[in-house]
Amino acid sequence: MGAGNIEKIKMLDDQQARKDLPVFDVGDTVKMKIKVKEADKMRIHPFEGVVIKKTGRGLACAFTVRKISFGEGVERTFPIHSPVIDKIEVVAKGVVKRAKLYYLRDRLGKQSRVKVDQGE
Repeated sequence: MGAGNIEKIKMLDDQQARKDLPVFDVGDTVKMKIKVKEADKMRIHPFEGVVIKKTGRGLACAFTVRKISFGEGVERTFPIHSPVIDKIEVVAKGVVKRAKLYYLRDRLGKQSRVKVDQGE
């Protein structure tokens, strides 16, 4: 692969990448607005939960959000630069010591909470 092709790929990545996303990490609680297509129209659906995993880099970067809905754990994985995501807002910064929070799947109620960074 020549140097010219690599530059073209980087240029395409820069065009496709979203610039309006906040910085968030594993353990943070995020509030998202997701575009959902129903019949012939689009509606905005809220989704709030804890980020339990981030993978990849560049355009291939994705993250998984977990929430409890009606007593059942729900996890959704989104590409960070997806057009399905309308808006992401960081509600709380979590204090965690792991890169993947899979242990939250086995916990219920108050045990499944992540410590919140109070700031200085």
